[in-house]
Amino acid sequence: MIRTQIQLTASQARALKERARLEERSVAELVRVSVTEYLARHPAQDRDDLVRRARELVGRYHSKSPDLAENHDRYLADAYDHELVR
Repeated sequence: MIRTQIQLTASQARALKERARLEERSVAELVRVSVTEYLARHPAQDRDDLVRRARELVGRYHSKSPDLAENHDRYLADAYDHELVR
């Protein structure tokens, strides 16, 4: 295992120590379990997968504006202005 140092608020530290006492576990164990659960809910995105997914989008959508790439800021501003008028 790797030793690390974290900073908690006073109330977090108190609550964590109390929870550890109630569960008869160490504070470190509760922190490890919490980190594991957080990482499971928020998995890292594989860069190669993101690139592959972005490439799949190329050419998928078409615009009626042939100069969209050059004038996208103007088109976006016009779209926002149109939304504000409604």
